[in-house]
Amino acid sequence: MTLLRGDALSAAFDHGSAAYDRLVAASPGYHAHLRRSARRLGLPAGGRGLRVLDLGCGTGASTAALLAAAPQARITGVDASAGMLDRAAAKSWPEGVDFVHAPVEELAGRLRSGSFDAVFAGYLFRNLADPDKALDLVRGLLAPDGRLAVHEYTLGGSPVHRAVWNTVCATVIQPAGRLTGDAGLYHHLRRSVIEFDTAPAFAGRLRRAGFRDVRVLPMPGWQTGITHTFVGVGERS
Repeated sequence: MTLLRGDALSAAFDHGSAAYDRLVAASPGYHAHLRRSARRLGLPAGGRGLRVLDLGCGTGASTAALLAAAPQARITGVDASAGMLDRAAAKSWPEGVDFVHAPVEELAGRLRSGSFDAVFAGYLFRNLADPDKALDLVRGLLAPDGRLAVHEYTLGGSPVHRAVWNTVCATVIQPAGRLTGDAGLYHHLRRSVIEFDTAPAFAGRLRRAGFRDVRVLPMPGWQTGITHTFVGVGERS
């Protein structure tokens, strides 16, 4: 099975959206780790007066994490899956949160250049056919000195990290996906991590895309060496 891309991946997430919140709630640290990455954006004053773009917002877990870190920010969540986005939009949100149904690749024509003070992307870039093109788009959407935080499964490069990921997928994640009828989606999850950048390689990708002050920050617990936050800053003012 090849990796899912574009419409095929969106359709898989549409199908998986009904069970998605239950599955991630059972994943140790899932929501806490998203909140940690959101805090690592370092938005001042609770986000007052700031516009934040939540790329790949899914059912809204990353949106909630951003609100916890910056409750006064205006947040726009974007996702390519209508099913996932419907789940997000059906939840209760404060004024200033809105959602857009669109693939990342189509945002250049729908969102104004330089209109966001920060961008957060959770579990997104390994699912894109052209992550470099997406990073260029993100850099264009950021205001001068705008901040980027990427929360992603990116293996640290050690054989131990790869072994832990494969074991967790084989014994927990993929069996849960089969029970919900989403075996293809969770097989894709396993392979998309194995075939994507290591953490050092993705940091290099960010630097080549023009982001500065790039840092790679690990997660605690069993996801150390598996999940990282990448933070960087866009063009200077």
